[in-house]
Amino acid sequence: MPRLSAVAAAMTLSACAGSAIASGVIGPVFVIAMENHNWTQPASQTSPQQVYNNPAAPYINSLVTPGHPNAQYVSYASNCQNVGPGIHPSEPSYIWAEAGTNFGVLNDNTPYGSGGTNQNTTQHLCGLLLQAGISWKSYQEDIDTDAAGNVLPQAQWISPITNRSGTYTTVANAYNGSRRFDYAVKHNPMAFFTDTNGGNNTTATNPARLYYAPLQQFLTDLNSGNYSRYNWITPNQFNDMHTSLGSFTYNGTTYTGDAANIAQGDNFLAILVPQIIASDAFQNRNGTIIIWNDETEGGDDPSRTVMEIVISRLAKGNAYNSTVRYTHSSDLRTMQELFVVRGTAGNGFLADAANASDLSDLFVAGAIPSPCLGDASNDHRVDFTDLNLVLTNFGATGFGFPGDVNNNGVVDFADLNLVLTYFGGGC
Repeated sequence: MPRLSAVAAAMTLSACAGSAIASGVIGPVFVIAMENHNWTQPASQTSPQQVYNNPAAPYINSLVTPGHPNAQYVSYASNCQNVGPGIHPSEPSYIWAEAGTNFGVLNDNTPYGSGGTNQNTTQHLCGLLLQAGISWKSYQEDIDTDAAGNVLPQAQWISPITNRSGTYTTVANAYNGSRRFDYAVKHNPMAFFTDTNGGNNTTATNPARLYYAPLQQFLTDLNSGNYSRYNWITPNQFNDMHTSLGSFTYNGTTYTGDAANIAQGDNFLAILVPQIIASDAFQNRNGTIIIWNDETEGGDDPSRTVMEIVISRLAKGNAYNSTVRYTHSSDLRTMQELFVVRGTAGNGFLADAANASDLSDLFVAGAIPSPCLGDASNDHRVDFTDLNLVLTNFGATGFGFPGDVNNNGVVDFADLNLVLTYFGGGC
């Protein structure tokens, strides 16, 4: 119930408050998912190759080299582990990144059809974002394109719940120059939940289809400001380090085999990431890029780690190396804290996210909000300070304003309700 005396007191306080000053809270998030390579691994393991210090990945390694210009806004993790023993192949890790568990899935099946792995629960990140009215979109390379390789009109887009591969007749890939395409639904985590895939409907009548867009559309959205609060990006299987084109010439060197896989992925990131960094979303709205690999290869022990790189003006920067133990549950917990969305079980964190460290060590203090619902001031209490921030800045729009408790870009009654609901609490 609203506490009217608290409201009245805070209104009195707000009359003396100054103008709003944008705080350092993460704005739009861009997650880029890469595939099937360890960040580090025992020297005895030679296949697949690790990414760290690999000559086929010069751009990625420039990001984690202190003093390199590309490392200015970068922090990375050197102890990011597989989410759990035996959680393989790819699909279980993607589902886990969305829900904190793999729901027993240990295959790469499509959501529907024989052996389908669709989940009916709403207890997953994008399900919670939907309930909270927070925008999200999954950009998947090579969905919703025609035979020539052109992006279809939006009215013809469909829910991407089936695989798609082949060769375009005309349009070459913007990153690798090939006309081959290869979309795999196993790398699209939101597509495994009924509330975010719209059910077993592959026609343009499925309303959930508009939660997805071809990656070929991404730069148009980014440059026009039509991106979402949470943006998931999956390259096709030639650009995500999964599948070799046979050979790939990169920076004057021709790679084959697994080295070509790595070079293709590095080339993709070397083109896309600077475009995001140059955007208004990154430069002026605290946009944050997260790059990770899905799973460890060759074993699940601590000697094998996966890539976890954050790029943000709010990162500690200069290739800061965090040794905190992370998994994809850490990413999930961080997103729940950032977007202030809670599940229905336990303390509100989804499954294993309740047991994970968030990514705070990679960022400056305050970039990730306090886990206390209603704590606008990040002091781990919900009190008159928080109520005053909401009332002072009521109606402000734009990410980072004090009082935007749910971090959706506007200070409104939803924020006020959170403060009043949890007034007097702490964490």
